[in-house]
Amino acid sequence: MPPTITAFANSPDRGKGQARDMRLRWALEEVGQPYDVRLVSFAALKDPAHLALHPFGQIPTFEDDDLALFESGAIVLHIAERHAGLLPTEPNARARATAWMFAALSTLEPPIVELGMAMLFERDKSWYAERLTMLRDRVRVRLGDLSRHLGDADWLDGAFSAGDLMMVTVLRRLNASGLLDEYPDIAAYVARCEARPAFMRAFDAQLAIFTAASKGSQDP
Repeated sequence: MPPTITAFANSPDRGKGQARDMRLRWALEEVGQPYDVRLVSFAALKDPAHLALHPFGQIPTFEDDDLALFESGAIVLHIAERHAGLLPTEPNARARATAWMFAALSTLEPPIVELGMAMLFERDKSWYAERLTMLRDRVRVRLGDLSRHLGDADWLDGAFSAGDLMMVTVLRRLNASGLLDEYPDIAAYVARCEARPAFMRAFDAQLAIFTAASKGSQDP
């Protein structure tokens, strides 16, 4: 039996490939592992059955035989460790690729998510403009660090790895901010990842769910 992941039945990202199940889909596509998807509603996230898989009532989850995992980073790391193609075989390079996975989630993602949440939910606040400037500058600090490291390299450390996969899924959350346009090298890096066939298959699969859900909501 193939592993099963969970995803939103109607994703709030409107098919833009930013919901976190995209990370799992892309990783599984990269390693050539078939998988099943169980769609969940927002209400179902709080059902006891789902909370038994994800204590915080979120997606994605991952089930494979008697193993159940939550947290996208942990799941991608598990996939990468089980299948060739996402982590180097040389121990030191493997450790560095894993470090980049943690950097994406621990160093880049928090300020990026905070910026995104402010843009979505705080526009009507009197202090929005000042806070937005501060949040954008915080993200710029991290993008500048990343840009200096990346230089003219194609990938973060040698060949494409799970570190790049996680980093780009985080960076794509900046698409609506315009900040990536200030760093052409990072924008080109993201574009290289988006051109990978595995990414495109994963994106199309996630988009198809949103398209079907949207069509269903419009049918009489």
